[in-house]
Amino acid sequence: MPPRLLSLPVCEQRRQVLWKKQKKNGLLSVLKLKKPVSKRQSTMSPQIIKPYNIVILTGAGISAESGIPTFRAADGLWENHRVQDVATPEGFMHDPELVQRFYNERRAVLHSDNIKPNAAHEALARLQREHKGKVTLVTQNIDNLHERAGSTGVIHMHGELLKVRCVETDHIYDWEGDVTAQSRCTCCTPANWLRPHVVWFGEIPVGLEEISDAMDDVDLFVAIGTSGNVYPAAGFVSEARAMGAKTIEINLEPANNNHLFNDGLYGLASEKVPQWVDSLLSET
Repeated sequence: MPPRLLSLPVCEQRRQVLWKKQKKNGLLSVLKLKKPVSKRQSTMSPQIIKPYNIVILTGAGISAESGIPTFRAADGLWENHRVQDVATPEGFMHDPELVQRFYNERRAVLHSDNIKPNAAHEALARLQREHKGKVTLVTQNIDNLHERAGSTGVIHMHGELLKVRCVETDHIYDWEGDVTAQSRCTCCTPANWLRPHVVWFGEIPVGLEEISDAMDDVDLFVAIGTSGNVYPAAGFVSEARAMGAKTIEINLEPANNNHLFNDGLYGLASEKVPQWVDSLLSET
């Protein structure tokens, strides 16, 4: 594995510089509204507009019912590790073996026979298939349960557990097994080290421009199983409201930003999401 004092790769340096600039300027610049609110949106109540373009954000709550443990415990530790040690670029540079082992273990859990999509994942896949408009599915989860349920075009804004990337070029590789001390990229000469394709604290989330494009035309924004604590995702509801969209929270209990939503459905995602999808499809 790389020496503990290895300097930050060039691509990581660029990423950190851009991220710091974006934080200094407030909310990520890529999420600034590109288009003015349309006449239709500005003159009609969002409650009476039949949704055509739907943006859905899912968080840890939807996968917890499938047996995927949420990383962070009540004491702030991630599976008995400090978040700084296993979920930051600095942690990776300090002890890459620990970080690789941590994500190898998470990957093994995802491959377990008892980890399967639940009724909420399946309902969202059905919505994508049957809704007459567009359904953009954004997830903060790094598992593949949405895809296994049949969803397509999922935007994994925090990365994907079953992928790794080159530390120098950012080239992404599908990766089902463990990352070992011998694992290398095939895009560099000599071959470089690989890191989990996971967005760590202080890094830029994936797909922000694509998410911004979807939010430009959103009629209905729905957050499912999210805490309302992690930005920029926690700010999506405000972006949707600025576009005149209706907003719905589906959660086990109200999130920290629940006051920003027009409506809330509270209970198990495996129960509430299928009920909501049935209702929506019957109306549209």
